[in-house]
Amino acid sequence: MHEASAFAKGAFVKVNCAAIPPELIESELFGHERGAFTGAAQRRRGLFEVADGGTLFLDEIGDMSLEAQAKVLRVLQTGELVRVGGEKTIRVDCRVIAATNKDLGREVTAGRFRDDLFFRLNVVPLRSPPLRERLEDIPLLAAAFVRQCCAENGFRPKRLSPAVVERLCAYAWPGNVRELRNVIERLVIMSDEEITERDLPPLGGGPRATSSAPAPAGGEVDLRRYSSLPLRDFRDQIEREFLKMKLDELEWNISRTAAALGIERTNLHKRLRALGLSREEKE
Repeated sequence: MHEASAFAKGAFVKVNCAAIPPELIESELFGHERGAFTGAAQRRRGLFEVADGGTLFLDEIGDMSLEAQAKVLRVLQTGELVRVGGEKTIRVDCRVIAATNKDLGREVTAGRFRDDLFFRLNVVPLRSPPLRERLEDIPLLAAAFVRQCCAENGFRPKRLSPAVVERLCAYAWPGNVRELRNVIERLVIMSDEEITERDLPPLGGGPRATSSAPAPAGGEVDLRRYSSLPLRDFRDQIEREFLKMKLDELEWNISRTAAALGIERTNLHKRLRALGLSREEKE
């Protein structure tokens, strides 16, 4: 998007809003003057200034504080900013692309994201569907990751057996493409020239996801109790019950549960927050 735009000659600047402490996000985005706060030994340009004439990518914008959101909105509306501790108004002209793994509509309803900023950003929304919604991509992605991992580890080219591809396509991939790549890298390292089913670890640290949803005594999932739900709510409910089952099995040990699911602890925390699951519910 940057390279095909009118801003291609400018810089492409990216920032992970979730990785910056709330008290520093304004300094990072808008810059600061010397002496603006303890440790500000010299003037520093913010990322909006660095991206002037180019593109600023705000990743994980859903984790930005409400106070910072208000100031980002002002820059988007006026093209002007003031450095922390400064008085001079600075004009910037950059393209802003924002990304988040949260449902910002729900965040607005919950009061955690400003509705005016949401509408300002939501001009051309692009949704990247989770891997479970595009299972037809798995064979292509898996083959690409095999080639990539073989090259990175100095192995001769390997191939996936059809049975392994079938198993990969039958899994729900709660960790999305990152989880798929991690599994492929493990398979490449631990296998011979052909990757077969015997090389495949238990996906998600346990049984295949297709059989892990809550089931009645008959051994099959009773879908009738979900018949009134929209598809997204159905998926969320199934995932919620599955995560609660795994957490109960592992006594709500987040590290062990994340390892069993084959995802990072931070991703598990995000899903628990999104699905409204907490230890208090267990107790």
